[in-house]
Amino acid sequence: MKILVTGAAGFIGFHLCRRLFDMNCEVVGLDNMNSYYDVELKNLRLSELRSQNPDFRFFRMDLGEKDALAELLENERFDVVCNLAAQAGVRYSIKNPYTYIDSNVYGFLNLLEGIAHHHKCPLVYASSSSVYGGNDVQPFSEDQKTESPVSLYAATKKANELMAHVYSDMYSLKTVGLRFFTVYGPFGRPDMAYFKFADKISAGKPIDVYNYGDMKRDFTYVDDVVAGIVRILFSDFQEKDNYRIYNIGRGKPESLMDFIGYIEAGLGKKAVLNMLPMQAGDVHETFADVSRLSADFGYSPSVDLKDGIKEFIDWYKKYTWKKQ
Repeated sequence: MKILVTGAAGFIGFHLCRRLFDMNCEVVGLDNMNSYYDVELKNLRLSELRSQNPDFRFFRMDLGEKDALAELLENERFDVVCNLAAQAGVRYSIKNPYTYIDSNVYGFLNLLEGIAHHHKCPLVYASSSSVYGGNDVQPFSEDQKTESPVSLYAATKKANELMAHVYSDMYSLKTVGLRFFTVYGPFGRPDMAYFKFADKISAGKPIDVYNYGDMKRDFTYVDDVVAGIVRILFSDFQEKDNYRIYNIGRGKPESLMDFIGYIEAGLGKKAVLNMLPMQAGDVHETFADVSRLSADFGYSPSVDLKDGIKEFIDWYKKYTWKKQ
């Protein structure tokens, strides 16, 4: 298969590309390499990808470049597109709202337009568990209402789902949206809690613990997420409805304090805790019902949080040594 992975220098995109290389796919990567977090890490991921597969082709491109994107889709004739490019981060969206509309709404529109009018192929795209907002019915299932997001980031991801529905209906596009639940692991994003905690605990600095530690997250190891994506990419899209949404998580919420404890154990250092109230845009708990993805694609996440954090810490120690 010939697959376009947008956000290829990002966390999940990087791991997906590596897995697709192992499956002898022709992978084309696209990323705008923005400076939302350290570009050095994105360059490191790209270096790893090129080392693993010298034939890997990469385009430094923003989804906002409508004409260039359309030309790429027309010329390359992909079998499937996996869109993992987006402006991420719930808290960042509070202070930088326009960035999210430009990237997550206009950029996604350009991708839908390009696929609809230049080369029609299935689209698998990243949504987010944040679309569930303050929903207090646990676990979160795809049938629940998602009309009450509590952050602009979440609103843009819900907009993506609605836009995909329109294009699936108007142009008979096959679209699959994936609501990711707190993905973590090696080569992860420095803006995520586990990475920031590791940085600050290592340096002996206090870590901010919101809602006084009374929070739970459905932490999902990146290899489990990639395994789920690959199952979808290699599915027979003709056998399913044009428009589909799936949760992709561990299906097992863990407490924030246990999460911190695993990081402490891996680093061999105790954290200095700065206990704070709930922050705007946050939710108390996330919990994925993954039964639909399991039934349709045999999705079966297997990595426990304790083991996954150990894998991240082992990588983190090597990465910080490289940076020095």
